[in-house]
Amino acid sequence: MATQKPIAKTNAGSIVQATIHQIKLPDLKDVLAKGIDDFMAHPTHLIFLIAIYPILTFVFAFTAANESMLPLVFPLLAGFTLLGPLVASGMYEISRRRERGEPVSRWHVFAVLKTPAILSLATLGVASLAIYLVWLGAALSLYTLIFGDAVPATVGEFARQVLTTGEGWILIVAGSAVGLVFAVAALSISAVSFPLLLDRDVGAAVAVFISVRVVVENPITMAFWGAIVVASLLVACLPVFTGLAVALPVLGHATWHLYRKAVEF
Repeated sequence: MATQKPIAKTNAGSIVQATIHQIKLPDLKDVLAKGIDDFMAHPTHLIFLIAIYPILTFVFAFTAANESMLPLVFPLLAGFTLLGPLVASGMYEISRRRERGEPVSRWHVFAVLKTPAILSLATLGVASLAIYLVWLGAALSLYTLIFGDAVPATVGEFARQVLTTGEGWILIVAGSAVGLVFAVAALSISAVSFPLLLDRDVGAAVAVFISVRVVVENPITMAFWGAIVVASLLVACLPVFTGLAVALPVLGHATWHLYRKAVEF
């Protein structure tokens, strides 16, 4: 079943018509299987390891040197779920090429930099980064509201403060609720907008409009998809973050196939 074609104008003034298909839970299993298949055919884990570890090293070194950053450790790391669609843009390009039977290698992850839609992708990337930064600000404000300006001197003291006090559990519950709001916003605007722009340069605004329509038309399925993404990234972080080198590419490839199932031009 498909919804009536939503109509919007691109930056050039042309009319875009896209059919939003109903996607079911079994479709998520299918897109994940295709994502794994794409990754196995063209593994990019070494590229992601080269990119991920310097970033994580910087985050931890900066946090260790600045005790005032301790309350932001979780929001900083959780930012992978908000920035993931942007980071995985190269995976969409590999899946797109493979689907079309075009020559493809792991190094085509960088071909996204040459796409005609690079400005639209950059615009969406800035929007995702803005959501991330606002979330960090909200997290810090919430911590200050509950605990005041005093900042724990060590990681152990911070853990005790959060896990063994009533105020700490208020922070956990309230912080999770605030994080959920930002996660839903990020999911809505980026569910399929990044791969859509690689497929068709309709402009950032139209891509976001269609992405939101996909989420609105498939709320339960997309909620499950969001949960799968968060759970996968959480598990991937456990073995010293090395799992991210597999989880991020697989989820990126799967997102391309999710877009192809959900949107038809």
